[in-house]
Amino acid sequence: MSDVARYVQNEKGEVTSVTYPSGIEVKAVYGPEDLERIGFDYEQDLGAPGTYPFTRNNFPLGYRSREWTTRQYAGFGTPKETNERWHMLLSAGQTGLNVAFDLPTQMGLDSDDPRAAGEVGRVGMAIDSLRDFEIAFEGIDMHRVGTGLTINAVASIMMAMYEAVAEKYGFDTGKISCTPQNDIIKEVLGRGAWIYDLDSAVRLIGDTIEYAITAQPRTYPTSICGYHIRESGANSAQEMAYAFLIANTYIDEVVKRGYDAKDFAGRISYNLNIYGNLWEQVAKFRAGRKVWARNLKERYGVEKRSDLMLKGLFAGGGSGLMKAEPENNIMRGAFYGLAAALSGAQSTALCSFDEAYSIPSPRAALLSLRTLQIIMDEVGLRDTVDPLAGSYFIETITKEMEEKILGEMKEIEDRGGMLENVKNGYVGRKLSRQAYEWEIGIERGELIKVGVNKYATAREEEVELHEYNESWQDTQIANLKEVRRTRDDKQVAERLKALTDVARSGKNVMSALKDACLAYCTVGEMSDVFLEVFGPYKEPNVV
Repeated sequence: MSDVARYVQNEKGEVTSVTYPSGIEVKAVYGPEDLERIGFDYEQDLGAPGTYPFTRNNFPLGYRSREWTTRQYAGFGTPKETNERWHMLLSAGQTGLNVAFDLPTQMGLDSDDPRAAGEVGRVGMAIDSLRDFEIAFEGIDMHRVGTGLTINAVASIMMAMYEAVAEKYGFDTGKISCTPQNDIIKEVLGRGAWIYDLDSAVRLIGDTIEYAITAQPRTYPTSICGYHIRESGANSAQEMAYAFLIANTYIDEVVKRGYDAKDFAGRISYNLNIYGNLWEQVAKFRAGRKVWARNLKERYGVEKRSDLMLKGLFAGGGSGLMKAEPENNIMRGAFYGLAAALSGAQSTALCSFDEAYSIPSPRAALLSLRTLQIIMDEVGLRDTVDPLAGSYFIETITKEMEEKILGEMKEIEDRGGMLENVKNGYVGRKLSRQAYEWEIGIERGELIKVGVNKYATAREEEVELHEYNESWQDTQIANLKEVRRTRDDKQVAERLKALTDVARSGKNVMSALKDACLAYCTVGEMSDVFLEVFGPYKEPNVV
């Protein structure tokens, strides 16, 4: 795996071969004969924008009819600090929220848990109870602003809490829109922030999807995160293939409950990665829209046009950023944003230039937002839909990328499916090996990173970083103690018992979770109920 193409040169310095990380071999020149070679068919492989299989764009007029949604990842410290950052970004023209939670919250720990020490508010916002959501969402128009909740193991809790805070502020919960990441399979593969037994964790995702069908009709209850799979070693074709297979796993979980995929599959979204070679990324997304649409139509019988679209966030990837000469990351981010635009991204965000070190400073976050706005409004990306369509090169590698994605999907399906191959460690071992090979390639200079292993300088650059404030932990713990002091302890006990009973019964937990949130049960208390009932996840050996 690599984030850049492999180039072979002769003694004259001429490039004799180019191979993309996905395995696509690139010719020096393309022509009509290449489209004939791959069996290119205009209607089946391309078609008009906004029509099945959506290769060119989800919408007939692309960015002429609607700008992409900008959702810079933001959250740190206490809910108060995070609320201030959100208002800053929204006032600067950002059109959606993408919430960062701290590691204790992601792991279902309250801020006063000894295991949370030193991590409270460090890499995201600390959330202990509904009181924290009330502070974080103060002044946010939850009817107008959609919110991504980047959390997985306890995503069901956060989705219930989001609905509860909307009720508290008087919003119609039928009109709110949230997108919890809620993808535990990729968490096992990509980040390790898992808590519960995997089968039970998949069941919780099924509960959120089932609940959203009626209770939150504008919510996208899971956002399949190919992004983190790619960050963990996958190439572009594997990122898409594994993400689609994970989505199928969650669809199957809900279908076996008696639902038709037509009832909910259109509200599965994606968080997908952009870094490295521009052309490969464009081909990945164009091919990905086609594969996903056909997957839903041919496997599950989904027919509605809007349900067949590949929806979600195409985001500039963190693995493309380097600590060396960090301001180079500003240019990298701009090209990742360009790739998103040329790919027809519906929603996008960029990692900020200082994220190779820490979470973004206000200046860096604003620069990333401005980069996306300049790409949209100044350089002509709204002029025409899919401006690369018809290129012999782009159409050829898009078709080849489609075949690579389908080949990766077939390999896993032939071995028993995604869930089985995550449990037995096969996919994890594969990604770990590829990630290792990428690091070795960077060290040896085989994979070029400008300013790192080519044109590198010895100078050190000063970067004004976001600083962690130790007092955030003290403030958060004090607020948590106040919640515990003022809440109704009898009601808390009753709601936690009700949650336990529902979890043991196998019924949908979402209504009980919402009731527990409204009683100011803490994230740790609700998570512990699930841990007791479901048991912990047992990690396979991936060495």
